[in-house]
Amino acid sequence: MNIRRTALLAGLALALSLPMSLPVIAQTAAAADKVVYHIDNAALQATKGLRNIRNHLDVAPDTQIIVVTHAEGVDFLLEGAKDKNNPNIDYAPLVSALVARGVKFEVCEITLKNRNLDKKAFVMDAEFTPSGVLRAARLQTREGFAYLKP
Repeated sequence: MNIRRTALLAGLALALSLPMSLPVIAQTAAAADKVVYHIDNAALQATKGLRNIRNHLDVAPDTQIIVVTHAEGVDFLLEGAKDKNNPNIDYAPLVSALVARGVKFEVCEITLKNRNLDKKAFVMDAEFTPSGVLRAARLQTREGFAYLKP
């Protein structure tokens, strides 16, 4: 009889604690997503990536987004850069509009050194990181960012 009573009390305690844990579960599920977009070829990825990011924020505006660029991916962040396939697309206003929505754009300093580029050549909205590849990896492994490559 004592075993039945103990089991019954344990079941009752569990049942009573579930409603109290639901707000915690809901709160965790409602936490903002974190995404790193990786761009290493501006000609192939920049326009599509910027459009993807805009659409992403339209549906989930609280998403924390960091765009990490390196190699030829930094080219769309150069002052005056335009889409090579559609010269009517000027990247600076598109980048500025996304920065206004909380997106960060980071340029790899190793790329700057290897390509002999000056930080002053980039749009004002660009930030810099010592290594684009390392930054993308750490955002994923240490900070829980999802990885997307347009």
